[in-house]
Amino acid sequence: MANSAVQAIEQSRAQSISRNVALVVGAALLMDILGRFSVPLPFSPIPLTMANFGVLLIALTIGSRRAAAAMLLYLAQGAAGMPVFSPVGPGGIAQLIGPTGGYLLSYPAAAFFAGWMAEHGRNSWSRLSVAAILGEVIVFFGGITWLMTIAHVPFRQAANWGFYPFAFAEIIKIMAAVAGSVRLHRSSKLASLLA
Repeated sequence: MANSAVQAIEQSRAQSISRNVALVVGAALLMDILGRFSVPLPFSPIPLTMANFGVLLIALTIGSRRAAAAMLLYLAQGAAGMPVFSPVGPGGIAQLIGPTGGYLLSYPAAAFFAGWMAEHGRNSWSRLSVAAILGEVIVFFGGITWLMTIAHVPFRQAANWGFYPFAFAEIIKIMAAVAGSVRLHRSSKLASLLA
């Protein structure tokens, strides 16, 4: 009887690991797709992209550790030269050290903290909205700080390039990510997958 209990525990652990790997890989694949949707802006070195939406949706839906792991996998794919970053940039490592590098490199931290906030409490609109806003603050802090560093410009110029043109779109992305996450959490299939 003890042997069957050990086998059941081991089987449960293996299923849990498989489920977590599938969620991380699936989330990274979603980022691969969303990262390619971008629009270059003539007045900024930073394109308008759907990747930030992906970071938020993934963090609010699958939680902190899995979301951060998915973002690390996404960055590793891009650094290896896979075409997962915005096609506006040079791709590969050059994209990570270029103007968009600060945004990209902040994705794991943004996903972790937004996901942590979302998973510690009830999945209400207000809680998820605050978590998504926190994620956006982390992404834009990383992006603007990086722009200031590599372009040797003051905060005002970095914000003109890397924040103000995107503010309205980011509000829409936050609302869409929260709505999508709430809807996904209400799905019985996802609830059993995340359990």
